[in-house]
Amino acid sequence: MWASMTSLAPVARARAVLAGRGRVPRSSRLSALALVGAGSCLLACSFVGGSLGVSTGTGRGSRLPAMALVGAGSCLLARSFVGGSLGVSTGTGRGSRLPAMALVGAGSCLLARSFVGGALGVSAGTGRGARVARAVFGGPPAGRDTPIPDAPAPDATHFLTGNPMYPPWPAGMEEAMFGMGCFWCSENLYMAKEGIYSSQVGYAGGDINNPSYQDVCTGMSGHNEVVRIVYDPKVITYGDLLKVFWERHDPTTKNQQGGDRGTQYRSGIYYYTEAQKQLAEATRDKYQSELEATKAAGGRKISTEIVPAPTFFYAEGYHQQYDAKPGSRRYCGLSPTGATLPA
Repeated sequence: MWASMTSLAPVARARAVLAGRGRVPRSSRLSALALVGAGSCLLACSFVGGSLGVSTGTGRGSRLPAMALVGAGSCLLARSFVGGSLGVSTGTGRGSRLPAMALVGAGSCLLARSFVGGALGVSAGTGRGARVARAVFGGPPAGRDTPIPDAPAPDATHFLTGNPMYPPWPAGMEEAMFGMGCFWCSENLYMAKEGIYSSQVGYAGGDINNPSYQDVCTGMSGHNEVVRIVYDPKVITYGDLLKVFWERHDPTTKNQQGGDRGTQYRSGIYYYTEAQKQLAEATRDKYQSELEATKAAGGRKISTEIVPAPTFFYAEGYHQQYDAKPGSRRYCGLSPTGATLPA
């Protein structure tokens, strides 16, 4: 019942697979996999630039008896591949296998933060490997002229402080912006500290206006997941904030924090003043020296970008102060080096 798929366009091939009319040669590799959510859930496969080497029969290739999919709204959760291992060729050797693959969506995001539990290193980043996130939407996101519908309301208040989420800020307050991996995790490091007036998570440093989480998940919008901190410098200094920044994530793993991979997880300091820039660069140099002295990062160099603060676009409301809200998923993807910033 399977016909050759080599001449079909990616979407056509995906539809053929779903309809049971497409063959995928065993010897080929997985170049891309598209996940599309609509209503409760829908799984579509778009095999781009090749085909999927999965054996669904018996014998030397492993078998995929069942896959559990649970969807809520436009959120897609692939719980696990049940029974045996999923034999997927990723160009890393004959026996590359993935015992279980978890795809986790939050709110309206259709993408996993990462593939978990095996040798299938798929992310929204660059490289010749499979590019799942980019196949989801079929092309670069376009953005929009107005804020995303799910952004916090103009009168929204901070879940912990009760202060406004939008400027203008009270006289004397200052802003800081950091990218250090998952913004749930990075906001959690700052939002309850004394001297923090408000904090917000969002997207910055990309090529389109008002991106959504789905846009950023493609890895094609160029944005970083960031936390913007509004603080009272009389109570907590920018130096105090930088100490947390350097010590609580790994600034040497470009476009990655732990299992979170993609350009949206890059390390970045986005300064608002020349004084912030100078202190960021000075502490970077100190921390690099400490890493070299302690060998805490295995000899890797700091890859943190230090650039003027770009436009901040608010992330969806459900992301704001995520870790402080009841029922939140306990998660932290940050991966500190263990080194401390010298005084």
